[in-house]
Amino acid sequence: MRNRPIYDVVALLARCGVGTVFVAHGWQKIQVGITATGRNLDAMGAPFPTAAAVYSTFVELLGGAALILGLALPAAGLLLFLDMAGALIFVHAKHGIFLVDNGRVHNGFELVLILGLAALVFAAGGGGRLTLDQRLFTRRDAGPEEDEDVPPWRPVASSPPEGTKIPGRALPAGEFPAPPEEDPPSRPRLAAEMVTDTSRDVIVAGKKKTEPSSDDTGPVKPNRPRARKKPPPKSDA
Repeated sequence: MRNRPIYDVVALLARCGVGTVFVAHGWQKIQVGITATGRNLDAMGAPFPTAAAVYSTFVELLGGAALILGLALPAAGLLLFLDMAGALIFVHAKHGIFLVDNGRVHNGFELVLILGLAALVFAAGGGGRLTLDQRLFTRRDAGPEEDEDVPPWRPVASSPPEGTKIPGRALPAGEFPAPPEEDPPSRPRLAAEMVTDTSRDVIVAGKKKTEPSSDDTGPVKPNRPRARKKPPPKSDA
């Protein structure tokens, strides 16, 4: 896994180096003049030399400055890549790879190839985090994939619900914890829900009488009629 702070510094140095080369070439075309640059491109066999001169001059000048600042990297990198691809195909490819070989200038494609591929890397997101794009257009709450490189085999924990208070972590300014969820209001219970077992209930004279269960312990005493007490005999005295 790469070290992000070191990678960001190296990407910044690479952007500054490549951007400086582009700015120097664009400024050179400004000093020579658009018309003279168009004649040079026409002599080298480039199609539409005047339009190519205008495009290459301002794209290299402004695009190189955008690389250094880290501003609009996808657009700037793509435009610079197209500029170098056109220069490679129409001007430098037929002269071989070397710019200079055995003391002779061949005007090969090695420089435009490296510059074009470097610009394409920056357009694809390889410019690091030390950019104006990161300061201006980054999201407020960056996910873990933006803060560190997460291997594909390591699961990423999902973020807690909004408003959840995490121990040791203060909530951002203006954000309040979500209120606890309340239980739904209880409804009155029906009589059918309160009665559990009515199999042994017997109605006697309009009143409910529960029969004894077979599980009850102890002998069952039969209901016997109570004997009436006889009144004492009257004395004759």
